[in-house]
Amino acid sequence: MSDSSLSAFWSNFLGESPNWYKQTIIAFIAINPILLMVAGPVVTGWALIAEFIFTLALALRCYPLQPGGLLAIEGILLGLADPHSVFHEAEANFEVILLLMFMVAGIYFMKDLLLFVFTKILLNVRSKKMLAFLFSIVSAVLSAFLDALTVTAVLISVGVGFFAVFHRVASGVGLTDTSHDYTHDNAVQADAEADLEAFRAFLRSLLMHGAVGTALGGVCTLVGEPQNLLIATVAGWDFQTFFTLMAPITMPVLVCGLITCVLLEMTGWFGYGALMPENVRRVLMDFDEGQQANATSRSRAKLKIQALVAVILVGALAFHLAAVGLIGLLVIVLLTAFNGITDEHEIGHAFQEALPFTALLVVFFAIVAVIHEQHLFTPVIDSVLAMSSDVRPAMFFLANGLLSAISDNVFVATVYISEIDAALKAGEIDRAEFDRLAIAINTGTNLPSVATPNGQAAFLFLLTSALAPLIRLSYGTMVVMALPYTIVLTAVGLTAVIINL
Repeated sequence: MSDSSLSAFWSNFLGESPNWYKQTIIAFIAINPILLMVAGPVVTGWALIAEFIFTLALALRCYPLQPGGLLAIEGILLGLADPHSVFHEAEANFEVILLLMFMVAGIYFMKDLLLFVFTKILLNVRSKKMLAFLFSIVSAVLSAFLDALTVTAVLISVGVGFFAVFHRVASGVGLTDTSHDYTHDNAVQADAEADLEAFRAFLRSLLMHGAVGTALGGVCTLVGEPQNLLIATVAGWDFQTFFTLMAPITMPVLVCGLITCVLLEMTGWFGYGALMPENVRRVLMDFDEGQQANATSRSRAKLKIQALVAVILVGALAFHLAAVGLIGLLVIVLLTAFNGITDEHEIGHAFQEALPFTALLVVFFAIVAVIHEQHLFTPVIDSVLAMSSDVRPAMFFLANGLLSAISDNVFVATVYISEIDAALKAGEIDRAEFDRLAIAINTGTNLPSVATPNGQAAFLFLLTSALAPLIRLSYGTMVVMALPYTIVLTAVGLTAVIINL
């Protein structure tokens, strides 16, 4: 191959990513076969996990789908996982895939209503501490009865809407030029750069409070997170039983999490405390006034339709009338039909946000398949089961939390609940201990896993969304901002497990 061909190949490989990033990915791909021959599949499997986490950590340099996908393909070619296992993992999470495909697109068609409502909240609640508290507790309540990914999709849609309004003005485009692709425009006026950076910090803090709120609420109920339903099904718990059993751990954690939210805003530590610049507030007020002044009977009818469909959405999710993804498809049909959106290309824009993440999630399932087939977590599980019954709940909580933070909490919950179910059927533990361990597994997979975007699908969705690069929300930034919550949620949760279980 000629030098020009090599240069062209190198330029095409992973696009505009820095050369050092490209070289690192090539090194990962090259070293894995050597590791397999020298150290065996277990060590290679752990190396593959670390490499995949590296691609997530540098998501702002290169979307993780491509480098992570190459590593996942290599793992399958090296025999660390079978393609059928990847399909099985995807099949087991089919409801999550449906949710991402349709619910997120449904929220897209509701963005006018969301922007209207949250603009009113932002402009009328002047206290940042109160605003952060509202974002956290509303996210918690919604996640407890709806779905964390759906709530995160709402937060992302709101964040993009707010950023878009100010960025258009800061770029000199104005509020009336809706044809401008402001989400990819870097021509920000120099005199607005400081306000733009401050607004980014403001949005980052609100979104992180909201994202953690989804974890605080999601752990409380049977429908809050996918693994909750999985654990409850194995344990035979109904909605009320699940909530009652979890409450001694989840309620203190919820209270302490909300207190942490307010304290972080008061202290300004870990990247919190940023206030909305007055220039931004004026821009949003002008936007709100302009929207009201320019409102037509048709635009008001659209908002009313969106509000009505929002009520239908909440009711359908609260009573679990169908899979979440199918309810999302219902939302798409209703909103497009009654708001006059009939052009195929216009509908297609709604799917641009979620489908790349859906593809990334399936790649993640390939890594999970490697974990499963190589039994990478088995030593941890066996060592915990070998401990005395007095310390098992606490150790299950910590082990689940640690493993969930580096892999996937649904997978970890699946493995652990299967193990203790087998132990119950074999007579190794009694029903009372099974219930205690199941509670520890559920809270362990939900709470300490906020430490990284790997553990919480909602965090990973936020990290890889179109909003993350706009507000400079990187993997490292998320880890740092989640750290105080991780410490509080883990410490309070562990203490409650020790006292109550």
